[in-house]
Amino acid sequence: MDARLLHPLSLAAVIGTLAGGSCAPASARDVPVIDTEDATLGSTTVASSGRFHPTLAFDVRNGDFARGNYDDDRSDLRRLPVHAQIGLAVELRRDAKDVADTWLVLRSSNGVHAPSADETTSPRAWYESNALAALVFTPAPGLRTAAVYTIKTSPNGVSSTTHEASLSAAYDGKDMFGRVSPTFVATIRPKGDHGLFTQVGIEPEFELTARDDAMQLSLPIAIGVGWSGFYGRGTRNRSFASAGLALRQPFSIGATHWSARVEALALVRDDRLAALSGPDGETDTVVPLVTVSVSVAY
Repeated sequence: MDARLLHPLSLAAVIGTLAGGSCAPASARDVPVIDTEDATLGSTTVASSGRFHPTLAFDVRNGDFARGNYDDDRSDLRRLPVHAQIGLAVELRRDAKDVADTWLVLRSSNGVHAPSADETTSPRAWYESNALAALVFTPAPGLRTAAVYTIKTSPNGVSSTTHEASLSAAYDGKDMFGRVSPTFVATIRPKGDHGLFTQVGIEPEFELTARDDAMQLSLPIAIGVGWSGFYGRGTRNRSFASAGLALRQPFSIGATHWSARVEALALVRDDRLAALSGPDGETDTVVPLVTVSVSVAY
């Protein structure tokens, strides 16, 4: 792959041309989205005044890792995993100010890559399919919490099926604490390996210009721990941390809100967690991960 295709400023220039410099409508607001890999609670901007908000996203990565652990793709471009995600956020309740405070969130993520020799079940390239359902609540201004259930399957049989139940929280209030966008998630597995997984994260964000559709620079940081064999029988407690930079360019086309994002992370794992990926996977303790994505919400 030509490295120039991953240059964030080049990407932003293309996005700006497509968007025609349009700004977000005044009625824009945020609705929840949830990551199917680790159940982290986030948000996306919409302008629709209705109660149903569909979302769509595509990304390409240099590798695939879940919660710091190798997930079928090393950190190179040989297999080039591509993911497509489709979701729906449904407003279940609005408060006295007609602002939604309870949602049903549905989301499906499917990954394809160049299959390896041991991926023989058809369709060979379709290695990952995750689906979740969640109820999201707003117990206090700026705070969202979610009860999430995720089913993870592998259409080509390279991985076993697991079920995960998670509790997630995210805070984006207008105070100093909210400006760093803290998140928390705790996960157990009703089906699959047992144990508990916990993760905390922050992502301070800075607008690079004064425009309504300004490019945004953020610093995603996360620390995760798998407790009591969450990563597999006999693995005990294992941990990782990730940190890096992300550039995001929001823009609007008609009533839809779009976002282009380039993220570069350094994933740092303890020796025992890194060793889990051997002998065929990624066993380095420090792994570079780059993701380029485009998403749209209505």
